[in-house]
Amino acid sequence: MIPESAPRAVRMTSRVPEVDLEQLAAGKPGREKALEKLRAAAHDSGAFYLVGHGVEGSLFESVYAAARRLFELPHAELDAIAMLQSPHFRGYTRVGDERTLGQPDLREQLDVGFEHGARRRDDAADYYLLDGPNQWPEALPELAPVILGWMRRLEPVAARLLSALTESMGLAPDVFAAAFSPDPYVNLKIVHYPARGGDSSGQGVGSHKDYGFLTLLIQDGVGGLQILVDGEFVDVVPKRDALVVNLGEMLEIATNGFLTATVHRVVSPPAGVDRISVPYFYNPRLDYTVVRLKLPEEFAREARLVPDASNPIFAEFGRNAMRGWFRSHPTVAQRHHPDLVRHSSEKPEE
Repeated sequence: MIPESAPRAVRMTSRVPEVDLEQLAAGKPGREKALEKLRAAAHDSGAFYLVGHGVEGSLFESVYAAARRLFELPHAELDAIAMLQSPHFRGYTRVGDERTLGQPDLREQLDVGFEHGARRRDDAADYYLLDGPNQWPEALPELAPVILGWMRRLEPVAARLLSALTESMGLAPDVFAAAFSPDPYVNLKIVHYPARGGDSSGQGVGSHKDYGFLTLLIQDGVGGLQILVDGEFVDVVPKRDALVVNLGEMLEIATNGFLTATVHRVVSPPAGVDRISVPYFYNPRLDYTVVRLKLPEEFAREARLVPDASNPIFAEFGRNAMRGWFRSHPTVAQRHHPDLVRHSSEKPEE
């Protein structure tokens, strides 16, 4: 998170870096230059377009179409799968019911993950409560196979990108392999941003960093996503069939700040326009504990992790994930886990 006093100026630009995943493949001519470009983007703002990923354009269109059909359902159908019913933070959230920096976000969404059976609370760490079944609308049976298929399709893309990131810093490509085996915590949001009302704050989503490893996002042609670059918010202009990548806080910590967790926000669409986006979160096992990597000296010199006193981070990913859900959905947390709410706000051990 960043404080509410953060810079609010916006620089209208499409100069977000573009990285070609195909050019990062072993043996490709010009691979070293492509790795340098990736490293620079990940170091500077942590955000870039990803092309050359091999995901078919028809799959993008299938996801957008399914998302549109989802939010065309009657409210009664959506409320029947409300997140408030899920101790695992899966399901539908109405406009204004999720919060960032304590303020309501002007969006509605469906949160899902890979299908899991619920775990008994006395069998494992508290953060395993995040594992559990999804809620899907009965009136839209085609939604689950489209979205779960999309998640499976993105998983190898994210894994290849993470390997290239570590190689770009002079490290082995499998440095994080164990963190994602055997059961990574992968989840996804299908998000609808309605048009901004006259009395609206315009906060589609407030300024924040993602707390995991990698976010791979697709957005329709409306725009509204912005990243913080050199003290200014920059528009991430929609680019057809490109994935937008944001780096998360666990990567920032693992590299002692050499890689940058992307500060980003979404501005609500103007009157008469709405927006669809679908962020996919590629995160490690819930029980993964981040380990500081030993970077080559040339990169270690530029690694300066600046702790955010307002948002201390736990080394154990699952504790960060649980605290993130509790902050974003306090009503759900209080309904299902009142005994854990107080503990989730405790500061990490020094």
